Amino acid sequence: MKARVTVTLKTGVLDPQGKAIEGALGSLGVAGVDSVRQGKLFDVELATDDPAEAEATLKAMCEKLLANTVIESYRYDISG
Repeated sequence: MKARVTVTLKTGVLDPQGKAIEGALGSLGVAGVDSVRQGKLFDVELATDDPAEAEATLKAMCEKLLANTVIESYRYDISG
């Protein structure tokens, strides 16, 4: 089973990397960008065909390692 995990900073948490990207886009002449928030993307292959087991595994992975749940939120999509 495959999954995609997206981790982003929670609303209200300062995102200096996003601000730097926003500034760089402006310097490159890209117009119309109001703000940028950056995050992390993980493509994961799980050794199970059970959706409930896959969801439990993904939640544990996110809570324990992939996301700092104090300042980050996460979501995942399971396919196949």
